[in-house]
Amino acid sequence: MAEETHNSVSGQADLVVQAGRIGELHQHIHTTAAAEHPVPYQLPPELAHFENRHAEQECIRCAVDERPGRAGPLTVVLTGIAGIGKTALGFHVARGLADRYPDGVLSLDLDDLRRDGAVDVADAVGGLLTGLNVRPEWLERSLAGRTRQLWTRTRDKRLIVVIDNARFGSEVLPLLPASPHSLVIVTSQGPLYDLDGTAAVEIAVPPLAADDAVRMLAAIVDDPRLTAEPDAAAALVQGCGGLPAALTVAGQWVRKYRRKSLSRLVVELTGELHRKGIPMVEAVWDASYAGLGPEAARLYRLLPLYPAPLVEPEPVAALLGLHLDGALDALAELESAGLLEGRDEGFRMHDLVRGHAERRARQDTDATDATSASGAVGATRDPLVARTALVRWFRRQAARADLLAAGPRMTLAAPPAPAGPLDGPDVDFAGKAAALRWLDDHRAALYGCVRLAFASGLDEDAWALCEPLWTHFLDHPHYADVIDAFRTGVAAADRSEHLGARIRMRCQLARPLWEQGRYAEADEQVRRAVAASEHLGTDAGDRRLRASALEFGGLLAAEAGDWPGAVAGFEASRAIHAAIGNAYGVLLQTYLLGKAALGSGDAEAAVRLLSEAHEAAREQHRERLSARAGFELGRALRLAGRTTEAEPLMTAALAAARRRGSGTDEKRILDELSALMKGLGRMREAGEYGAAARNLAEQAGALPADGGA
Repeated sequence: MAEETHNSVSGQADLVVQAGRIGELHQHIHTTAAAEHPVPYQLPPELAHFENRHAEQECIRCAVDERPGRAGPLTVVLTGIAGIGKTALGFHVARGLADRYPDGVLSLDLDDLRRDGAVDVADAVGGLLTGLNVRPEWLERSLAGRTRQLWTRTRDKRLIVVIDNARFGSEVLPLLPASPHSLVIVTSQGPLYDLDGTAAVEIAVPPLAADDAVRMLAAIVDDPRLTAEPDAAAALVQGCGGLPAALTVAGQWVRKYRRKSLSRLVVELTGELHRKGIPMVEAVWDASYAGLGPEAARLYRLLPLYPAPLVEPEPVAALLGLHLDGALDALAELESAGLLEGRDEGFRMHDLVRGHAERRARQDTDATDATSASGAVGATRDPLVARTALVRWFRRQAARADLLAAGPRMTLAAPPAPAGPLDGPDVDFAGKAAALRWLDDHRAALYGCVRLAFASGLDEDAWALCEPLWTHFLDHPHYADVIDAFRTGVAAADRSEHLGARIRMRCQLARPLWEQGRYAEADEQVRRAVAASEHLGTDAGDRRLRASALEFGGLLAAEAGDWPGAVAGFEASRAIHAAIGNAYGVLLQTYLLGKAALGSGDAEAAVRLLSEAHEAAREQHRERLSARAGFELGRALRLAGRTTEAEPLMTAALAAARRRGSGTDEKRILDELSALMKGLGRMREAGEYGAAARNLAEQAGALPADGGA
């Protein structure tokens, strides 16, 4: 009787401890959510010079005030030619209305996501979800899934969403929040006729009126000549066509020549107009370009090669073959000339100015470089040499970031050589988190460099850049970009006839394909990789690469539910790893074999294999794989009816997931603990764990279990 009483008291104490643990878990989830979910405000700083647009602003405010809020968000479409100031107007209005939309302001430039004229809308939706505090690991794979996530995340929210540079309504529709209380501001060069079923208001943005344009010019220049010579000022702004982008350049050009009368400057521009038969806007840009020093002019011609919208000084130093101070001087000169827009994180070039820079590059590169009087190192550098230096700067930084983020792993490209004095300075990574953040912040440049390298015949650089992009992809599934990059990597490896790279690129291309449900395309890539691996040599590196190809075959089979095929791939891979003495390879394949056994319903085989993997992971001090093997072993034990053995493995896995900050792992383990508690008859704890899992998923922005909104 005393023993029964002791057991009862002990059991009650255990329940109290368990309840306390679950309570702490709920508190952890709520505290983390509060700390990590700031209200988004994705607007750049206010422009120094914004003029008028009172009529357009009033139209938008009237539409907002009169909006009944019953059938979806209000969508305002600002239309007008490039350089007219649509984006500036959209941001200005969003700033002014932000207080009325307390759930935040999101912005998205579709041109940043455009490849060959098309936008990957799934990536665009993913960008909005990230702004709404959905971590990449929680993003759905498909466009449909991500769209449902957006609807769930934005239901009943009061948001502003600014969508810049839309070309078709079909690009905009999946980006609309679900709430009728939200405002969407879209900019487009033309009307969007296919915004069917939306409450859309179209507002044409005309060129600035003459008086407004003169005021804007005066704000840029603050020059008495504008007042003293009103006719010349009027002629200048008329020649700029009322385009703020052109007025910015014209204002800086006027400021530079303070000793000349404004009338004389306008006459000089008009003369160039008549001689060359070009629009006055082009003459303004030509005049500004002509006043640049040699290095700034060379940078201006080279910047259209730059593979990302945001331009930074370190890669510019590599592009020019200069020390960092020289690159900074050239960038500052372009900013002073109005040809670059300076921002805290770097510089941006307006599309209209970029087009002019491309034209000047075609016209002037050879002559200007040949006659450069600067004497600076690299002044006569060939554009191909500049492209190569730029690509290799990004390749070097990406390889360094990859090594920090993923640690030593199988890579085929030669390690980058240390940077020379004119190769551009290396990024100072503070640690793994900084390296991962750099890869994500610079993904547009890295993907662009893959294309630039291949187009320039730099095949090894093209496929070598894909290796660190693999690390980035595993945590940030931008499918359109990664599929395009690895297809290019495959083509580069084929063209360079590098057998190892052919195998590796095809395997790595296969994964994003199968994750998008494109199994036939993935299967073709894996089959060709496995077939090519038969021609590898017999040294340990080649055999390890063949084992990797066989592993990818097993992973594809498992993804498709072909468990015998998965087992065959993993067993063949494990045999190679065992033969070359690669203990980690044996461990990984044993773990995968255990998961395959679990998937096929053979719980006893899964327990045996996963027990072996779990023990090996602990012996090799592989903390993450040990936790995951422990979790899978716990699942196998539960399915085998050995529930009491499973619980400590699950709680250890939960603690490890929380230490890593892996929300998706934590949610899976909580769900499994809920099922485990049901098997043990501890229904209250089962409900608590299930509720904690649902709460965690809801806070993270995941879809509900039924996929509904």
